[in-house]
Amino acid sequence: MKVKIVNKGPHALPQYSTPQSAGMDLRAWLEEPLTLQPLERALVHTGIYMQLPEGYECQVRPRSGLALKRGLTVLNSPGTIDADYRGEVCVILANLGNEPQTIENGERICQLVVARHETVQWMPVETLDDSERGEGGFGHTGTK
Repeated sequence: MKVKIVNKGPHALPQYSTPQSAGMDLRAWLEEPLTLQPLERALVHTGIYMQLPEGYECQVRPRSGLALKRGLTVLNSPGTIDADYRGEVCVILANLGNEPQTIENGERICQLVVARHETVQWMPVETLDDSERGEGGFGHTGTK
């Protein structure tokens, strides 16, 4: 799939780290390092703008290594970039760890996954079909 992209920043375009990666690493575009205190969040610029085909979205997801090792995550995960959005891709990063974390210019801060989606047309009804699960939710199957 070919997607139009504009890169106003100095870093490489988002790219896959391995041949079978689902997500492309996206880098921070910062004038100076950004330090996030525990439980602090910030909007991080990337300099990337894209034009997705109709029927597709781009999901902004955390990088597992940043989450595990440093407590950094994408706050509204997964963030969604809609096909009709033309603004800069920015990332809401949060520090869920116990120590301050510094993000450097050019650091890989999240991953992007492009995915097809469907458009829903609601069909209002009075009742829903029965299912084996029924209304069970929020731990109804237990923990073991």
